[in-house]
Amino acid sequence: MFGNLLSYEKDGQVIHFQFAKGSGQIEVITNTIIRVFSGDETIHSQAIEGDKRQEAVCSVSHVNGSLVVRTKSLAVYISDDFKVDFYDNQNHSLCLDYRGVRHQRTVVNTEELALMEKEGHAVNSNVGIHKFEVVKAMDGDESFYGLGDKTGFLNKRHYAYEMWNTDNPSPHVDWVKALYKSIPFFITLKKNYVYGIFFDNTYKSYFDMGKESEDYFYFASDNGNLNYYFIAGDTMTDVVSGYTYLTGHMPVPQEWTLGYHQSRWSYKSETEVRALAQKIRDEHIPCDAIHMDIDYMDSFKVFTWDKSHFNKPQNMLSDLGKEGFKVVTIIDPGVKVEKGYSVYDEGLENGYFITTPEGNIYTNTVWPGEVVYPDFGKSEVLTWWSDKQKFLTDLGVRGVWDDMNEPSSFNGDLPQNLIFTDGNQKTDHARMHNVYGQLMSKATYEGLKKYDGRRPFVITRACFAGAQKYTTAWTGDNHSIWAHLQMAIPQLCNLSLSGMSFVGTDVGGFVCDTTPELLIRWVQFGCFSPLFRNHSAMDCIRQEPWSFGEEVLGIYRKYVQLRYKLIPYYYDLFFSGEKTGLPVMRPLVLQYSQDENVKNLNDEFLVGESLLIAPIVEQGAVRKLVYLPKGTWYDYWTRDSIEGGCAFVREAPIDTCPVYVKAGSILPTWPMQDYVGQKKIDTLELDVYLGNGIYHHFQDDGESFSYRDGVYNEYLCTLANQKLTVECIHNGYFLYYEWLCIHFEGKTVTIPFNQEKIEITLS
Repeated sequence: MFGNLLSYEKDGQVIHFQFAKGSGQIEVITNTIIRVFSGDETIHSQAIEGDKRQEAVCSVSHVNGSLVVRTKSLAVYISDDFKVDFYDNQNHSLCLDYRGVRHQRTVVNTEELALMEKEGHAVNSNVGIHKFEVVKAMDGDESFYGLGDKTGFLNKRHYAYEMWNTDNPSPHVDWVKALYKSIPFFITLKKNYVYGIFFDNTYKSYFDMGKESEDYFYFASDNGNLNYYFIAGDTMTDVVSGYTYLTGHMPVPQEWTLGYHQSRWSYKSETEVRALAQKIRDEHIPCDAIHMDIDYMDSFKVFTWDKSHFNKPQNMLSDLGKEGFKVVTIIDPGVKVEKGYSVYDEGLENGYFITTPEGNIYTNTVWPGEVVYPDFGKSEVLTWWSDKQKFLTDLGVRGVWDDMNEPSSFNGDLPQNLIFTDGNQKTDHARMHNVYGQLMSKATYEGLKKYDGRRPFVITRACFAGAQKYTTAWTGDNHSIWAHLQMAIPQLCNLSLSGMSFVGTDVGGFVCDTTPELLIRWVQFGCFSPLFRNHSAMDCIRQEPWSFGEEVLGIYRKYVQLRYKLIPYYYDLFFSGEKTGLPVMRPLVLQYSQDENVKNLNDEFLVGESLLIAPIVEQGAVRKLVYLPKGTWYDYWTRDSIEGGCAFVREAPIDTCPVYVKAGSILPTWPMQDYVGQKKIDTLELDVYLGNGIYHHFQDDGESFSYRDGVYNEYLCTLANQKLTVECIHNGYFLYYEWLCIHFEGKTVTIPFNQEKIEITLS
């Protein structure tokens, strides 16, 4: 494709290469992050904001017919046809371009494909039809992780996927190639090395992780630039930190967002919402948020409220707020075509909607009927949509749920040649499709930040790489089936590895009818996922906590209360995560990458480094085969200590989810309350598990951005030799703990606390 390498020119940390048939460049971003690029420099990144280049010494030399770019950590070999090979600084190969020819394992002729299509089979007829592809050699010991919102198992080896945001209402099974989110980043774990690749291209792209051949994996695109980042590191956590350094860290969320969220399509009247809120409080289910689906709107028109069923929404939201409930409202991008409807009229007058190549405003059909779509690539449209959030915040809405933003329609995919805007460039739907939901979320985020003032809570269905800067996400329209509960663990773990730290699934399943047992097992998993929301469709059996009687209600309550007890631990993980880029929910392989037993472990996960969760995800199961990595662990329920490095059977009757705590862990906890902020927390309560460990706990107002100006307290907790030391190492927030309460080995010690260093012997 590129031909022979003719010359090069070094311009600081960018090395330009001229080939016989094209040009390319290598850019040293940091000592461990290298950008490989060829194409149109005017296409800006939708994922990376600002200049990420750090000062790094790099050199260029000739070695055996190749040019070698060296940094402190890496050696990058560039040769004919823009082949790029990565080595470490000891010249051990990390990732090499494949020099052979791509080959298919299965070859089917045209007649056979036609017969398959007649019977209704989907066929793959576009193999190899790409603008460009990057093919990398495999050694045979690779495992692949990441790739965002994808079905199937944790390890993506032997699977192929597409990056094309897709609203697919069918059951999401292993072979589904595309879902709602496109995050073209993956981690390759080898026996002795680990690295990541981020393919920063918004056009439809393809990832084959060794499905086509055992000799190579590849990624490719239909259009756009050859533009990928190689991210090296000593550990998987280094690679995740490198990726989130590029694409951004998630801001600390408001504390209440870490509580329980109750939703349904739909709560259709003020009477129903008020009754729901009262029932939640009567049943003592802690809850912070009620989500309003599309039926709260007037004829499904965005930024309206149905006054016939919600006579005074501001009063309703105010009353709910007094009881600790925050209301989150859904918003779709489709704007109803209706003269006299202000949102439509404004957009029409100012040219805010996407058009056909002929210049006509494009229309399709969604919930309101005929709709038009905002062109979120225009800066003035982003500002306009941001300002529309004021309608919601003035009523007291505390969060916005962006849906149908793939963008979705009722009349099939939007044509790829529709005219969109990217900054000041005219472009097409093919380029902007995968970032449409991302830009909508960014506009929503900026609007909430401007008009509410607190840390925005935005939840989205569709997004691209880097969305974590603006939004949380859920996995879309899952089904009330055991297979989707099983899939939820690897799906959320891979999203977490892909930068999306604040994610969850619809607890109980959205489509179809859940069962009492499935709901119980799902809430036992869901209470440990970062975003904790029960949501279901209108034609499905009700699945509020009390829907299946007293036994289910009691177990449901137990796990929601457990979540509220652990909220300060989750908050600390988000607080530290804004600095490190590491996720809250983690596959075991992230922390124990050299343990062969966890590379394909699909039914366990970590919350931070301390909690290991092993949910029951099979119908009828009352025991669980649990694997614990090496080290000492404690059973959360019994406090029994267990030596890891082995698997064992844990009894798990219907009310029990196996949970384990790593020795040396310190878990901050809260007393029971109905919602975040109901009680004044004047005690730093620590649940201590003997061993050696260090823990950082944070305290601030839980809602503003003042922490970025140093308005927070940070407590360093050190556990060693059965001694616990607690000291305030950053004193910036005016509220302080008055007491220190320590729980360990069935004992409790409570002492006055004046923020000075305290040392306690645990015996």
